Amino acid sequence: MPCERKPMRYGHSEGHTEVCFDDTGKFIVTCGNDGDVRIWEGLDDDDPKFITVGEKAYSLALKKGKLVTASSNNTVQIHTFPDGEPDGILTRFTTNATHVAFNGSGSRVAAGSSDFMVKVVEVADSSQQKTLRGHAAPVLSVSFDPRDEFLASASCDGAVVVWNIEDQTQTVSWPLLQKTNDVSNAKSLCRLAFRPVAGKLLAVPVETKVHLYERGSWDHVATLSDDLLTQQINVVAWSPCGRFLAAGSVGGSLTVWDANSKLCVERQKHEKGFTVCSLAWHPSGSQIAYTDTEGCLGLLDGVGTSSTNSSTTKASESKPAKDYDDLFDEDDDGRLMDEGLSDTNSPAKKRGGDEDEDDDFLVPSTGRVRNRGAILDDENSMDTISLKLGPDKFRDDDDAGSTVAPEAAPLAPLHPVYEGPMPSAPQKAFQPGSTPAHLTHRFMMWNSVGIVRGYNDEQDNAVDVEFHDTAVHHAMHLTNSLGHTMADLSQEAVLLACPGTDELASKLQCLHFSSWDTNKEWMVDLPKGEDVKALCLGQGWAAVATSALMLRLFSIGGVQRQLFSLPGPVVCMSGHGEQLLVVYHRATAFDGEQALGVQLLQLSHRKKQLISGEPLPLSPRSYLSWLGFTAEGTPCYVDSDGVVRMLNRSLGNTWTPVCNTRETCKSKSDHYWVVGVHENPQQLRCIPCKGSGYPPTLPRPAVAILPFKLPLCQTATEKGQMEEHYWRSVLFHNHYGFLSSSGYEINEDAQNESQKEQQELLMKMFALSCKLDREFRCVELADLMTQNVVTLAIRYASRSRRMALAQRLSEIALEKANQIQEDEPEEPDYSSVRRTSGFGEGRYSTKHHQQEEEEGKELGEDEAAGEKDAEEETETKKRVNPFAKEAGSPVMPLLTPIGKVGRANPFKVCGSGKPTSSSGQPRVTNILDNMTSSRKSTPLSRSAGNLSKNPVLKPLAPRSKTKSQSTLLQMTGAAAAARKTTQEDPEPSADQQKPADVPPPASPAENTENKRPKTGFQLWLEENRKNIIADNPDVDETDVIKEAMGRFRTLSAEERLSWTERAKGQGGDPAELTKKKRKRAEGGGEKEAAEGGDADAKKKKSLDHSSKLSAFAFNKN
Repeated sequence: MPCERKPMRYGHSEGHTEVCFDDTGKFIVTCGNDGDVRIWEGLDDDDPKFITVGEKAYSLALKKGKLVTASSNNTVQIHTFPDGEPDGILTRFTTNATHVAFNGSGSRVAAGSSDFMVKVVEVADSSQQKTLRGHAAPVLSVSFDPRDEFLASASCDGAVVVWNIEDQTQTVSWPLLQKTNDVSNAKSLCRLAFRPVAGKLLAVPVETKVHLYERGSWDHVATLSDDLLTQQINVVAWSPCGRFLAAGSVGGSLTVWDANSKLCVERQKHEKGFTVCSLAWHPSGSQIAYTDTEGCLGLLDGVGTSSTNSSTTKASESKPAKDYDDLFDEDDDGRLMDEGLSDTNSPAKKRGGDEDEDDDFLVPSTGRVRNRGAILDDENSMDTISLKLGPDKFRDDDDAGSTVAPEAAPLAPLHPVYEGPMPSAPQKAFQPGSTPAHLTHRFMMWNSVGIVRGYNDEQDNAVDVEFHDTAVHHAMHLTNSLGHTMADLSQEAVLLACPGTDELASKLQCLHFSSWDTNKEWMVDLPKGEDVKALCLGQGWAAVATSALMLRLFSIGGVQRQLFSLPGPVVCMSGHGEQLLVVYHRATAFDGEQALGVQLLQLSHRKKQLISGEPLPLSPRSYLSWLGFTAEGTPCYVDSDGVVRMLNRSLGNTWTPVCNTRETCKSKSDHYWVVGVHENPQQLRCIPCKGSGYPPTLPRPAVAILPFKLPLCQTATEKGQMEEHYWRSVLFHNHYGFLSSSGYEINEDAQNESQKEQQELLMKMFALSCKLDREFRCVELADLMTQNVVTLAIRYASRSRRMALAQRLSEIALEKANQIQEDEPEEPDYSSVRRTSGFGEGRYSTKHHQQEEEEGKELGEDEAAGEKDAEEETETKKRVNPFAKEAGSPVMPLLTPIGKVGRANPFKVCGSGKPTSSSGQPRVTNILDNMTSSRKSTPLSRSAGNLSKNPVLKPLAPRSKTKSQSTLLQMTGAAAAARKTTQEDPEPSADQQKPADVPPPASPAENTENKRPKTGFQLWLEENRKNIIADNPDVDETDVIKEAMGRFRTLSAEERLSWTERAKGQGGDPAELTKKKRKRAEGGGEKEAAEGGDADAKKKKSLDHSSKLSAFAFNKN
């Protein structure tokens, strides 16, 4: 007979109301929109006790004397029961919690919230929390697995997810529900529930039916339905015994099914037809309490007894009443003689389970059919036995396993259980810079060009395009009649795409607003059955990835270009200039991971694949959330853990983490939604989202700027900070090399500034290592320095009395100089204007070393700013400074090949294998001795230095941009000679030199290379060596050459040109040579003393500047 429906009574104010029983069944507990929790001793209780928990109470759960409520102050609170004393706050959310539930033992509480998160909290220690992230919309309901291993949740994003609680990962996800943007707009609350005790089934209300999923395999094994149910089911609840399932619908229907027979055993209707929003079974299983959206409480009485009695009567008619053992004994004895059960022991029949035997349950019940069901399904067998014992003696399958063992044991091997890692649900394709498609108002694209918004509500279905720079184009309002869901925006066009339907093909629409003709729009239909999954725009092209694992390229005007197959389903794409970045699923991943692959293509005239299918690194158990390029064209991406990674082209196209946005978030539920990345300046542009994973369209969100920080070790120390700063600077300036190699113009000033910054950091780290007596570390740092900065390091080391370190550094400097010479190509030279010294100061074109000279100048020359104006007045003449190079100076092509000019190599070894230096000592010793002697001579020349306030001579014709052959000898001495000033006329008269009757002897270096054509400087040195030695009798060969270089550069351009031409002709007229030599020799003695004093003064000046060069190494700032 049907159960009795009690009259409903008012409980709370209008709105969502929930109900539950206490563990004893003595009290009915309700909560509602008035913020009160009411404790009823029965439906007739006219004065229930109440507890105020907040302005509104959204959900409640009661277990073992603990009452947990979700209230409007965004907290989940605990009160004692039945006293109602506050017992603290269990957890907090950024918005209100929507549903709370206890586990079977009452030790844990699960809470779902409108901020998309599910938390599992220990009741005894609320600090022990597990947060389950993955939903993309507010959570509707949660339910614990009775074994406390899994948790099921439903969300407004349409997904029903089963989570592994310990691993905090998604085990399975089903897209079953209609998507909405808020709980208040949801068609159904989808209050799902696990079957009690064993939890073998999960019941999920889906529209007008209830789907049953099997625990473990998570297969859809059965569906409960009723022809009289016409409206959505809102909530389901299992009876305590696990046999019956009750459901309440939006239209007020109350339905009870027998889960074993799949038959509806009870139908009731709400007396006023209001939506049923909560159900609760009495612990005895005989009553169901329910509430509606008007705040009223109702009760169905006699549910379990009526259903159980009728089933027991049926069983009694088919079989004589016997005890439990007799029932099984008879079944075993008569099994083989029963023609209907002759093959029931086969695995196929056993494996059929609920699905195969549904029809049998629809037949009028006989003893044989009922017994057959008992044997074929463990759950059914136990439920049937429970009818014989009555509801009070009901036991679960697992508890009664011993009695079923004789039947189950032979079949156990036929059902192997897989206990290995479970596959992860693959991430769905998405458009970077967009918010979820189920929202009515959403961002379809937000990038560095502008914003595309989509509106899809009752009033309008449109797309708005807004540009950050209105000079690109004015804002546009487009009618979205095709239902576009994807968009991209560039400086040239807007690209839109919509998925296909059964009748219409998937379409791609492009609004080419930068076109110069009048037809600015084109559209393409994809082949039938092929849907657009991702799209992007580049410079002059558009790309579309489809569901057929195809990538199609179009020109910006609509011409179809190449197409190729993708290795797996696309996840997302991004374009920048000529680069196309594609991320796809390369394999099935396990344990919550995503196995993604990445392709990087360059779509220039010479198309090439820069990265071909390499795995894309992600944080553990995370997924890809944003993909794009920096403003300078370097690929980068962000995962769901907030880690930003950027492509490191200098390290074999590896991915380097450069920022973690989660470190900046104040709360676990806060996120940063990335919209752009810049390398210069170093900026991560993103939108802070409080309590959400993405921003709302209104009000317009504000963009914040986050700094980058490499996750190096010990960044709190001075050493760690400088290391992080240096490597971040190196990484963020790699794009200069890529852009220049791709033919783009680059900002040389910014590039030089970055090089200067890096070398300064290296020098500071060098100084710090010296102070810490880490000389080996100093040498390691010197390997990263440029040649000029190594020279500064040598000086710093020698002045710190670390001569062993200086010795090793000088070896590194020699290696770097040799490397420069080896890398130097044979290029033309301006021989008509410039002389090549005996030290072979030639040109090399490697861009890296061009930058070295620029750094040396900016690091070392304080007077460079004063000289810059004079140098800029003439582009064909520039001061030669071994430490300096004017930033941004043009590279002058050299007309004459260097090989024809001929130059001496200061590092060349003689045929005998001995050094060419006249002193017979190793070069390294000469370098250090020279530095020491120069430092000692400084006080002697101090007075002379104050006398040199002469006008600066015009600089020589431009040296090559990079001074590849600058040796350490020149670095320590030639700077003074290069800047040498004198009161003499730039064109010296004939009486400036001493007579030279005897030809000067050739130097050892010249003897070793006498077969090569001599340079103009070498010829001039041969004729004037004697004069120089006479002026400086106590100097060695090195200082003779330096003095000669200084004097040679004071000659006029015409004279130097004549020496060069004479060198080409190997001598010219001997009489003319002798005549000029005599003119030059007259009056040389008159200027001897002055020249010697000037030379000493210039040495002193050079050393003064050298101290400035390394001064920053001592600077704490």
